[in-house]
Amino acid sequence: MSTEPETTENTGPGTPDDASPSEGTGSPQPPEERQDAASEHREEAGAHGSEHTAGPAADGSGTGAGSRVPGSAAGADTASDGSTDTAETTADGSEATEGSGGQDSEAAEGSGGQDAEAGGAGGGEGAPQLSEAEAELAAQKVERERIERRKAEKRTPIDSGAKLSGKAADLLAAVRAVEGGAKPAATVFSAPEPEPTPRRAAPEPVRRPQPVAAEPAAVASVPARETVEAVRRVLTGGGAPEALAPQVAAVLGEGAEDVLAEDPWQLLRVPGVRPEQADGFARARLGAECAPEDERRGRAVTVWLLEQAALAGHTALELPTLTAALSQRGVPDADAAVQSTVAEGEAHVFQDALEEPGTAPARASDTTEPRESEDDDEEAARPVRVLVALERYALAEESLADGLARLVNSLSKEAPEGWESAAATAGGSAAELIRAVAGHGLVLHTGGEAARAEPAALLAAARALGLRAVAACHTPDGRRGFAALPDDGGDAVVTLPGLLSGAEGPGRDADGALALDLLVLLDAPQVDVESAAMVVEALPDGARLVLSGDPALLWSAGPGRVFADLLAARVCPQVASRTPDPGPLGELVSGIGVGELNQVDAPGKEIVIVPVREAGEAVHRTVQLVADSVPRAFGISPEHTVVITPGHGGAAGTRALNAALKERLNPGPGRFGGFDPGDLVAYSPAPGRTVPGRVVKADADGLHLSCAGAPVVVPRERVEQSVRHGWALTAHQAVGGRWPAAVVVLPGDAAQALSRPWVYTAFGRAERHLSVVHGVEQALPRAVAEVPPKPRTTRLPVLLRTQVPAAG
Repeated sequence: MSTEPETTENTGPGTPDDASPSEGTGSPQPPEERQDAASEHREEAGAHGSEHTAGPAADGSGTGAGSRVPGSAAGADTASDGSTDTAETTADGSEATEGSGGQDSEAAEGSGGQDAEAGGAGGGEGAPQLSEAEAELAAQKVERERIERRKAEKRTPIDSGAKLSGKAADLLAAVRAVEGGAKPAATVFSAPEPEPTPRRAAPEPVRRPQPVAAEPAAVASVPARETVEAVRRVLTGGGAPEALAPQVAAVLGEGAEDVLAEDPWQLLRVPGVRPEQADGFARARLGAECAPEDERRGRAVTVWLLEQAALAGHTALELPTLTAALSQRGVPDADAAVQSTVAEGEAHVFQDALEEPGTAPARASDTTEPRESEDDDEEAARPVRVLVALERYALAEESLADGLARLVNSLSKEAPEGWESAAATAGGSAAELIRAVAGHGLVLHTGGEAARAEPAALLAAARALGLRAVAACHTPDGRRGFAALPDDGGDAVVTLPGLLSGAEGPGRDADGALALDLLVLLDAPQVDVESAAMVVEALPDGARLVLSGDPALLWSAGPGRVFADLLAARVCPQVASRTPDPGPLGELVSGIGVGELNQVDAPGKEIVIVPVREAGEAVHRTVQLVADSVPRAFGISPEHTVVITPGHGGAAGTRALNAALKERLNPGPGRFGGFDPGDLVAYSPAPGRTVPGRVVKADADGLHLSCAGAPVVVPRERVEQSVRHGWALTAHQAVGGRWPAAVVVLPGDAAQALSRPWVYTAFGRAERHLSVVHGVEQALPRAVAEVPPKPRTTRLPVLLRTQVPAAG
């Protein structure tokens, strides 16, 4: 399983109907009506767009006991980049919970079995009759002996697998066979039926990058060797792959071996482990004590479902949705499982009053039990929805709402002199933005690429007035583009991660707040709720915050939809740009933003449509475009052309395309963990972030990259999780950057992954030329016209309405 946002972009092989092989110019409308015959797109809810390395199902559904528990040796694909085209197909409530775990409702099958030793002390017709007191003493003696025997069994390690049976015993035998160099027999981690489909060889290893912390924190989080070894012994004793030991130790911390021995279901906290796999480990550890109704299992599965929902973009789940998902996962009493999780402080329950027309703003309350309505309480009679959220996301949303209220209320009523003259000089939408910022602590600004000139004018005006002003972008590429605008102060443009870490920007004042009077946060739709909370908490009282971005783009890789929630809540001034994006590309993308896929005149071949029949042809034509056609026609080199496709898997996913492009553009043996000097790569230093780069060399320190002109060294143990080839990206990986040319690949099996935000984001990455390798027939115009962004469940709008006064 993957934590990467690309979750939902995973596509499988499929073959569309006939398509003309000729190229054409204009918008990507197919030449004639055909029924879409693309194969059904299988999604892996919660796992980010990558395939499993073993087991009969690549989409993560129905894996049951036959799936492999991913570990450091199990290889996975994380573009933790959050690359998330992850969250985009799993962002609806049901998919984030029910779909997140597949359709498996037998998570605890075979884990029942009750202890039969707790019976009475005697029996039989010939047994002497005991007095009531004697019988009671005898029963207590038997109970004490049973308890002591259980304690002794827990302290004694499993010897040679003698206490294991069935699949657990097979699994232990397989582990030992691998350790001895022999080929293991079929185990619970490699189901014999059906046989897995052989993979097509590719230079890039199949990997699923796991979320990783920023570089400085990663070193401090390495668990002690003693802890890892102790965890390895516990895992081996329960039949789980010992390769999981470093991850378990990192997640559970010091004393992880004791935590895991006491509660085997804590294994579910490791990214990629699924409930059925944790159940198998628990059965091996607990034996007859393992049961579906175990309170520990209910809590662990509840937390796991909420984590899967977060991967899909939700900060909370409605209680009925969560309990339904728990029932599907074999939890007998879902309500009790939720209550136990809340009692342990691992989750919070909220009652959010639903706003009705003509009523006062809804209130939010934090409670562990739904409040009973009272006839004399008008507020209690209002309909409510009950939400369950993990503590970290609940606190982040509350902190964000509190911080925004503080910024709105702490702004000085007297605006500095000079704002009006600056607005008069700017004119147009830029003037409207400057006037709004002059009188408000929080302002929202919307617009496309061309509209970025307006926050640039605001930044220049604020700095001219003597204010400490900075603009923060989502990616280094966005920073370079914004710094090139004529009105901005180039040294005042930073990346958001650099600003928060202190590596870029003005630094902190004596109180620990950012030394700023104005922060312009660009690419606001890509900011998740935790990052937004950190930004707002870091701003001092009296500072101004401007959130600017294109609301039609894909939402953040991480949980939340901060910018969309703020726009919907209408708690501050909103300035909509009137500056259109120029040229045929601007016209095409603007139409997609409003749900129209228009025919566009492209006299300079700014837009080219390349129809294809099947995925193999799509890969061939893509390589031809990148390596030959685009350089010859436009003088744009392959390294300045980005290929965008809906997912990592499938016959035309990023892995297949990167393998073909590497073979053509930079062939080599992949001697540095699948990479060679000169390879284009996508480096994901943290979830939701992707930085394009190039491989320079490798040595004992790790893989040396050049990313955005800066040297980066990726330690060897993190290469597999955070680096992938980067000629082809997903839309979530590409968001925040633009390239002179873009080739968007739409194979027939990608039809189910398409939505209006996806198409808008992918087509909008091109500056001068866009080629569309088109194999989805009518699915493309249908997606633009009918498929909006999938909803995310959040609490921010209710919190904002209760804490921030409505904008006039």
